[in-house]
Amino acid sequence: MISSKKISVLLADDHVVVREGFRSLLATDHDIEVVGEAQDGRQAVALTISLRPEVVLMDIAMPLMNGLEATRQIAKAAPETRVLILSAHSDEVYIATAIDAGAVGFLTKQTSASDVSSAIRAVLRSDTFIRPIPRHGSSGAKRSGRLPRISPALSSREMEVLQLISEGSGNKGIAVQLAISVKTVEKHREHLMAKLDIHDTAGLTRYAIAAGIIENSVQITIA
Repeated sequence: MISSKKISVLLADDHVVVREGFRSLLATDHDIEVVGEAQDGRQAVALTISLRPEVVLMDIAMPLMNGLEATRQIAKAAPETRVLILSAHSDEVYIATAIDAGAVGFLTKQTSASDVSSAIRAVLRSDTFIRPIPRHGSSGAKRSGRLPRISPALSSREMEVLQLISEGSGNKGIAVQLAISVKTVEKHREHLMAKLDIHDTAGLTRYAIAAGIIENSVQITIA
């Protein structure tokens, strides 16, 4: 680990003001140290692998790669790192989806300052820390029927393609960003639509918004 004296924390959020706020907040804790900041999910994964922080404070809706997919990749690449999800949403399905992805904690962005510090210490002890507490329990929140859980059948690459489609990128743009061929993008798009039983770009975008992968301010572009 980076520091044997302080809990090392990586902040992952695409808003600079949010990261600055959490950095200032955590600076008041003598036993917590912010060792890095990421502005998207890809950077969060890369910095976790290089810095090996003990805890990642992870936003969900980020560009290029959302926090849920970043959490999945971190769980595989750096299983000793504990991921604490931050979200503007408190619906039980968001919480369950985050836990499914490998997170060990979940906080809303409206949480108190003391809860953030308590959550970091709790997840480092291998405790699960969730605020708000789901009505149906912390590890198995029941589906409310309003929001979709992310399909476990989607691969990491399919999740990346889903997010880029939903953010308005066409096949060529996705190919460039992921350094793959247009034909490969088309295959991933076909697989996505088949697995989710959604057969148009607008439908994929609505799914991504409902699942919290992207924010609903995104512009829908038909590729």
